[in-house]
Amino acid sequence: MSNLEVSACGTPRSQFAVVDTETGELNERRLEHREEAESFCRELRGLAASVRVGMEASGQARWFERLLGELQFELWIGDAAEIRAKRVRKQKTDRQDARLLLRLLLEDRFPRIWVPSGENRDLRQLLWHRHRLVQMRVRIMNQLHVVALNEGVRRKKALWRPAGRAELESLVLARWASQRRQDLLEFLDQLPPKIQELTRALEQEVEKRPVGRRLMSHPGVGPLRALAFELGIGTPERFGCGKQIASYVGLVPSEESSGDRRRLGHISKQGNRLLRCLMVEAAQVTVRSDSEWRSRFFHLAKRRGRKIAKVAMARKLAVRLYWMWRQGWDYEQLKKIGSHAGEPGNRQGVQSITGIMIGHPAPLHRGVRSSNRDRVVIEEMVGSD
Repeated sequence: MSNLEVSACGTPRSQFAVVDTETGELNERRLEHREEAESFCRELRGLAASVRVGMEASGQARWFERLLGELQFELWIGDAAEIRAKRVRKQKTDRQDARLLLRLLLEDRFPRIWVPSGENRDLRQLLWHRHRLVQMRVRIMNQLHVVALNEGVRRKKALWRPAGRAELESLVLARWASQRRQDLLEFLDQLPPKIQELTRALEQEVEKRPVGRRLMSHPGVGPLRALAFELGIGTPERFGCGKQIASYVGLVPSEESSGDRRRLGHISKQGNRLLRCLMVEAAQVTVRSDSEWRSRFFHLAKRRGRKIAKVAMARKLAVRLYWMWRQGWDYEQLKKIGSHAGEPGNRQGVQSITGIMIGHPAPLHRGVRSSNRDRVVIEEMVGSD
């Protein structure tokens, strides 16, 4: 039996390009429905000893990935941005995209990316589900605050205490305003039990994971943030240094430089949005609980502003967690290694580690304008302890 190279584009309305690597025979098929795609893939299973499928990273394709896993096909998922950069023609159709993917497979130029496992993806659903419920609770509480403010009641957090809740319910409102208040209060009462249930499930999952327990030893990192970091990174061996972690999470500045002039903008905000948000929150908790972090934060906040300082500490925390995971350290070991940095016997080895783990400000080019200096703080955000 021969080997087949297959490129798929646009599931469930799919465009396939199939080539037999022994005979060179090319076959193209366009399938309009999911059932047709499943039938076609099962036919390929009986025609070849091995099948490798390449497809562009996209949403709404989990069923297709599960089907290929069931049929024991080798699935490669490519970086959509890199594939787009390799397209030469101005015209874009599903047929041309499928042929491009097939050519990249045959020429060993396919920009394959790392894909999380099924268990990883399912646990990410747990994180996202809890996160969305918390956001829903915040939105409902904000709407009820507006209802109270419109009636002259300003209680802030005290509005959710028994006395504040009773005062909110006792307000005399018009018909539809009263109906809105009642519905919002009912929704608000339903959310906390669901959030607590998901939180318990999350904590139980972290207790099963040595990496999560190790990351939780760092101040400010709880079960939610430890699990989110582990699931979002996947495996630390994918990254060569802490800078790559910061770039992956989206905590590095966008850059548009040319010649001697270097222009840095706002952070790129690439990667996992939830992980980036949780890193910023965790960094703020660490600042409140650790004196060294608090000193560094206020130093940056005085020079660059609190918003930039928050991002700076978030990147510092992400890099630290990465090295704790990669080296198998807990927080106490991390502090011990940092405190021994000045010993003669450990100077070279420790400096090489902390130089990556903690980082140092990169020198500014002479072409950087003074107005852009406040945006270069990302290079200083890791700092030294």
